[in-house]
Amino acid sequence: MTEPLLIMRHGEASHGRIDEARELNGRGRQEVARMAAWLSGRCDLELARLRLVASPYVRARQTAELIAEGLADLRPQREIETLTIITPDDAPNEVIDWLLEQPDDCPLLLISHMPLVAALTGILVEGRAERGPGFTTATVAELDAEVRAAGCARATRFTSPMDLA
Repeated sequence: MTEPLLIMRHGEASHGRIDEARELNGRGRQEVARMAAWLSGRCDLELARLRLVASPYVRARQTAELIAEGLADLRPQREIETLTIITPDDAPNEVIDWLLEQPDDCPLLLISHMPLVAALTGILVEGRAERGPGFTTATVAELDAEVRAAGCARATRFTSPMDLA
């Protein structure tokens, strides 16, 4: 089995800017900090090898930075990769093609947006984009699969900041 794939929606963001430039608001920062603390307590993930990949949109990059800060003691490298094909309206099938080209020997955390996170999860688990779950802000879906392809994954956990309050 490959290492876990975690799909996360960014934390809550402010309005009043073009979509690409929207920043996390105070609540969004708190949500992400809560999720980072939850992740840092996970003994079942090899967090030292966690690969962080974020959308280029500001709020997703800020979410990734806060996650990286929260895992700093467990994840010595602080690198955050940017992937241009995981913005809100990108095609989930392109992301799956990208996933199939990636090594699956380390846990992977993708930080992106609705509706992409729901559609991607739906395709990976159910084989259909419209079957994806709704993601509140800063929610993480955790998937296991032999291969990261349509209909081949199993959802093992779905955690939101509200679950941790």
